[in-house]
Amino acid sequence: MTEANPTGKRRPWTVPEDLLVRIAERAPRYDAENVFAAEDLDELRAAGYLRIGVPIADGGSGLGLRATAAVQRRLARAAPATALGLGMHQVWVQAARGVSARGESFLQSVTTHAAADRLLAFGVSEPGNDRVLFDSLTDAVPDGDGGYRFTGTKVSTSLAPAWDVLSVFGKDVSGAEPRLVHGFALRSDGQIRHLDDWDTFGMRATQSRTTLLEGVHVPADRIVRSLPVGPTADPLVFGVFAAFELLVASVYVGIAERAVELTVAHVRDRHGLDGRARADDPDVRRAVADMQGAVDAVALQVDALARDVDELEDHGSRWFPLLVGTKARTVDTAQHVVDEAMRVVGGGAFRATSELARLARDVRAGQYHPSTRDSAARTIAAAVLGPVAAPMSAAGGTISS
Repeated sequence: MTEANPTGKRRPWTVPEDLLVRIAERAPRYDAENVFAAEDLDELRAAGYLRIGVPIADGGSGLGLRATAAVQRRLARAAPATALGLGMHQVWVQAARGVSARGESFLQSVTTHAAADRLLAFGVSEPGNDRVLFDSLTDAVPDGDGGYRFTGTKVSTSLAPAWDVLSVFGKDVSGAEPRLVHGFALRSDGQIRHLDDWDTFGMRATQSRTTLLEGVHVPADRIVRSLPVGPTADPLVFGVFAAFELLVASVYVGIAERAVELTVAHVRDRHGLDGRARADDPDVRRAVADMQGAVDAVALQVDALARDVDELEDHGSRWFPLLVGTKARTVDTAQHVVDEAMRVVGGGAFRATSELARLARDVRAGQYHPSTRDSAARTIAAAVLGPVAAPMSAAGGTISS
């Protein structure tokens, strides 16, 4: 849905202010009790949040990646874990928009589910699989009718207690060449079990639990893609990758923005014994200026790339280095800004109950989301320098096994 303003123009959907207040009020409890943000989901679903990326003609708000990233930033300022967890649903919706914009329809079911307010989640990450979408440790066994049975372990499955539709993928080794098979399982399918093992340092309300696929059957009409093992620029991979990197980055922009807000409020409210406001201290002013400048830089990068995705800008082979670099840089910047906020605010921020202390824990989750800093550096280096050359033998040839 979109709102009408007095001029008759349609305004993009945004989280209602009173709902943001309630979400912010609940965040400390979710964190302290290590529970899923269930009330946040209920209220956001009722407000149309799950449909913001669905075309207006299908009952949604028609938001693209850029506008959705702005929503995620705003939500993250109130509750980072809620924004990160529910953002996985938005990744799928925006991936479907991107696929559709590029002339493909194989993710139409994603749009249909979102239009019906069904919550979508990812069953992608696997323990020990550093190739993410380019390989899988999960077995995908064909059923003979175009469907598959998936058996394997997935980790960091956000929204574990609440999803309605879970993306799954695994490797089919029954043919001459292995294939990576992507499909969607429903909660009602059964044969999917979540462990109650999400007890983390931060981002606790996501409840991104380990998921066991125990031969879950996905029929042919819910299999959406079969791809070769290894890197590919297939629209599915690009759509998921672009939406994931930028929507995750937008959450960390929101965390950094909130850290600056808290710092500014604190230094304006504190005075030294001489009556001078801390906001007038030149060292404090320099620190706050540096924090805001750092936030501005990454916020503009995320916004610009999200706009380019929406507008079908052709960055060619530069797309992946740009996306991974922006995500990794944003996470590092957000962590630096939060750490600076802790330093400037002082000892009060070190209390476990302070909002800044929670941000300091939540922001550190960013280093574990793909692409990590090291992975991003390898991608960028390969784009600039080319692939790593094979080592040479003493005789000048390549070393073979």
